[in-house]
Amino acid sequence: MDIETFRIIISGIAIAIGVLGPALAIGKIGGEALRSIGRNPEAAPKIQTAMILAIAFTEALAIYVLAVVLIIKFIK
Repeated sequence: MDIETFRIIISGIAIAIGVLGPALAIGKIGGEALRSIGRNPEAAPKIQTAMILAIAFTEALAIYVLAVVLIIKFIK
């Protein structure tokens, strides 16, 4: 197996594992926010703002994974 094939395989595994965590976290954040809004509808604007901010920070982790994978794939 040559180095280029190895880089492609490692990149695929890294992106698959690295995006799994943020995907699960975003689902958990959204579910808990909906549950909280269901219990206290008057607090919906505050909960929604905090939810969107938390999702943005979590999505940043997936973007960092993408950057690392691109570095692995294209830096020689």
